[in-house]
Amino acid sequence: MTKERSSFSSYEKHINLLTSTVDSPLSTAYPGADDVLTNDTSSGIRAWRPPRLLLTLLGDYWWQREEQLPSAALVALLTEFGVSDTAARAALSRLVRRGLLVTSKHGRQTFYRLSERAANVFNDGARRIFSFGLHSRSWDGVWSLVAFSIPEENRQLRYVLRDRLRWLGFAPLYDGLWVSPRDSLSDAASQLAELSISTTTLFRAHIVDGTSEAGLPRQAWDLEALRAHYQQFIHDVQPLSLRIKNGTLSPEEALKVRTRIMDVWQGFLAMDPDLPDQILPPDWPRERARQLFIETYDELGPLAQRRVQQIIARYAPDLASNATYHSSSDALLASGPVGQPPPSR
Repeated sequence: MTKERSSFSSYEKHINLLTSTVDSPLSTAYPGADDVLTNDTSSGIRAWRPPRLLLTLLGDYWWQREEQLPSAALVALLTEFGVSDTAARAALSRLVRRGLLVTSKHGRQTFYRLSERAANVFNDGARRIFSFGLHSRSWDGVWSLVAFSIPEENRQLRYVLRDRLRWLGFAPLYDGLWVSPRDSLSDAASQLAELSISTTTLFRAHIVDGTSEAGLPRQAWDLEALRAHYQQFIHDVQPLSLRIKNGTLSPEEALKVRTRIMDVWQGFLAMDPDLPDQILPPDWPRERARQLFIETYDELGPLAQRRVQQIIARYAPDLASNATYHSSSDALLASGPVGQPPPSR
């Protein structure tokens, strides 16, 4: 059986959300985050690929905006997090190739705006992120299963499919057999079709009496490791409340820590498909973790917004005021229906 261990190594290898350490200090568990909880902001967020970082920043402060931003402003946003100019410009080019940014030239300046595809990704992502853990899920006891076979020579395609299945709430029960308590087969079928994978079987099933404990679908998730991740998040984020209330966070720090908290919370969506209460152990810490995420993310918004506006104002002063944060409740109201997983970065 393939269990989702605490390292979640295949997921991290390709989209690099969290590290495998659960009981380490914040700087190890969430690289770069420790810097923003102290006065040292020099090293920034080291664990991210620049394209992912830029999408997160645009989703947080340029969501539902149609105005173009000069390349220099976007590069400056990334260098704020320790990304080199070269890597930042490469990230812009990559996002254009993936259809997430649209580019145009005005004289010698290059400008970028979000594409329609990016808007759809942001809308769906916002709804998933901010509704995650909001309500207890009712469950009929039926499991959704996806069986697939992809040759070794197409292993990159296998990686992409795994990432997308995780986003939809599936986990590997065995090699090539993924399971979810959600009725998500229509979404899974759409992803299989988009990736042109035909050697697959989708079905819904009950578990019959006599199934061994080791073979139960809930074993696809390492719930104790997941509990440890939630507890670590709670332990690391709780002290922020005091710093926010005391006004000791600078705009630079607020931007970095808000961005990191968003990144870590998105990682939970891949590790925990919002499992129904019937499957979860008692005293599950997700609700407390969600409360801290929402409170801290919302409270840091105004300060973080100020820093983004300061950066943009250097290169496009007339556009700086358009950079605005959204609260968690605003995002839920503005986002559309769930359906499309994030693009491969």
